Amino acid sequence: MGLITGLLTLPLAPIRATVAIAEQVLQQAEEVYYDPALIRRELEQVDELRQAGEISEQEAAELEEDLIQRLADGRRRRSAPGGG
Repeated sequence: MGLITGLLTLPLAPIRATVAIAEQVLQQAEEVYYDPALIRRELEQVDELRQAGEISEQEAAELEEDLIQRLADGRRRRSAPGGG
């Protein structure tokens, strides 16, 4: 970056920093959201709730379907070019 370009784009530095931080926060949130170990624990919790009678079979099936889809999406994201 040249001196002139650096001086002209200096006012944008706080915006670039904010965008970089937002991208890092998003990346970390996605890592947690798609974490296979966390999803497996959530599946176990759904099963425990079903067995305890706290949720119906239909509710459990819907929750399990959502969690399995999230697990599949996470695997797809990791295997995609440029994926985490």
